[in-house]
Amino acid sequence: MSNVATKLALEDGTVYTGRGFGARGETFGEVVFNTSMTGYQEVLTDPSYKGQIVTMTYPLIGNYGINPEDVESSRPQVEGFIVRELSRVPSNFRSRGTLDAYLAEHKILGLEGIDTRALVRRIRVRGAMTGVLSSTDLDDASLVHKARTSPGIVGRDLVREVMASRSFTWTDGFTSPFASYLPARPPTHHVVALDYGMKWNILRCLVQVGCRVTVLPGAATAEQVLAHKPDGIFLSNGPGDPEPLTYAIQAIRDLAGKKPIFGICLGHQLLGLALGGTTFKLKFGHRGANQPVLNQQTNRVEITTQNHGFAVHLDNLPCDLEPTHINLNDNTLEGMRHRRWPIFSVQYHPEASAGPHDSTYLFEEFQKRMG
Repeated sequence: MSNVATKLALEDGTVYTGRGFGARGETFGEVVFNTSMTGYQEVLTDPSYKGQIVTMTYPLIGNYGINPEDVESSRPQVEGFIVRELSRVPSNFRSRGTLDAYLAEHKILGLEGIDTRALVRRIRVRGAMTGVLSSTDLDDASLVHKARTSPGIVGRDLVREVMASRSFTWTDGFTSPFASYLPARPPTHHVVALDYGMKWNILRCLVQVGCRVTVLPGAATAEQVLAHKPDGIFLSNGPGDPEPLTYAIQAIRDLAGKKPIFGICLGHQLLGLALGGTTFKLKFGHRGANQPVLNQQTNRVEITTQNHGFAVHLDNLPCDLEPTHINLNDNTLEGMRHRRWPIFSVQYHPEASAGPHDSTYLFEEFQKRMG
């Protein structure tokens, strides 16, 4: 639908007018931004973006097209996608189609031709806001009213919209010739991965270090997890606010101390809540592939991929939990471990996809903690 007039309205009354691409229609979500220069296909298909309209800060998006290898779930998960300029002629030997056609196929609205710098600056100053993206209603007042009355992220359970509906076994490692990994080791440990909206690259990383992986829906109980007789338990990433996920928090609380546990992103937040911590909403979140994190155990800085709008409070962390990683941009908690049990977690994404591989050692650490 390229060149169709399309508008974005924010709840603070700001309206941006540009050109639509992808599907036509109307959608709402929390408007956020991602600072990655590449990896737009991974961003689009990351279930952690459910409920959000994503703005890319890099000005030209779509230049290497779309391929079937770089997806992180079965389909795009974002509510809408905003770019400064859409590349209409992709140039890459792996490309199998255009970004425009890909979004149209999956009924995702796109917007180009607005000043994304101005939009990102407004989000940084005012904070992430609910917005409405529309190619069918072009009345500013109507769109602003819809933005102000649409549901926000806080208090919603978005996990049930993206988690697996049934259990399954994952066996795939890395097949891309560009993957900087050795061949997968033969499986020596059985991991149950609780899926709250998991990126597929996490599963590939677990397979690479020698894990046989059984994926269970994020609503599984502790009894259902332990019935699979795992050597370790993995808590995945996922979308939205962790506090409404009382079923997940209770299951993790019941599992703590029984098996080694490793959590990433939302899994990290849920672990913090289950063990007595608290969470809060960040002003505009961390989303991109260039977030500096200090590993306090090694005193080394890791450049990390991140996608989250909530964080675990560092100031009132329970005494059984020790901080291990700190974000150098805003000093928020990026990792923790239990002082007595083989439990640890990180807020960022060590599986990258796309992004740096500074933190892939954490999957090896999990494998070692399983004995």
